[in-house]
Formats: sequence, C-alpha cells, structure tokens
Amino acid sequence: MILDHRTYTCHPGRIKKHMKLYEDHGWEAQRRHLGEPVVYGAVETGDVNSYVHIWVYEDAADRAAKRAALAADPEWQAFLKLSAESGNLASQVNTILTPAPFFGKPAKG
Repeated sequence: MILDHRTYTCHPGRIKKHMKLYEDHGWEAQRRHLGEPVVYGAVETGDVNSYVHIWVYEDAADRAAKRAALAADPEWQAFLKLSAESGNLASQVNTILTPAPFFGKPAKG
C-alpha cells in the first residue's frame, strides 16, 4: 500500500471559493476514479489557507492507472480548467508515503 498525501495552498481569502468549486465540479469525478480518500480537510491551525487530502493505492502501478483514468475524464478536465481560471491555488505539494512496518497490526495484550 502507498498513500498519496497532497497539500494545496490557496491565496488568502480564496479557500472557501476553491473548495466550493471543487465540490461542484471535481469531487464526483475524482472519487469515481480514485475511490474515497482517507482524509479530505481544510487546515484549521498553521497555514489556514491550505487543505489536505490523502488517497490510498495498492502500489505505484495502481496509482498510475487510476490517475491516468482521472486525467482522461472530461469532467475532471473541465474542473482543472475552471480551477486554473479561478486563480485560487498558490501551491501544491505531493508526498508519497509507505506505511511503517508496525502500522495496521493489532495491539499486543
């Protein structure tokens, strides 16, 4: 299993607009191809202009196949165009994580 941890930072004052744009035009397409995220939330402390989402994949090949299908989806392409035109996003950081060897094992005792 791998985890795709993504942090997006919006320009100040634009996160609510961006989240609404995504809810209306991107959410369904992304879930259709990637499944349900482990986390999708706005940052409440620290950089409050940011939001984070984490997606789980079987492996790098699974991630590549799902992301390719998403990229080819006309609904997703339309969202990306709207997102670019909105100018809400300032930056994006993607991190691929692998679980620690003890993660997911039952507690002893």
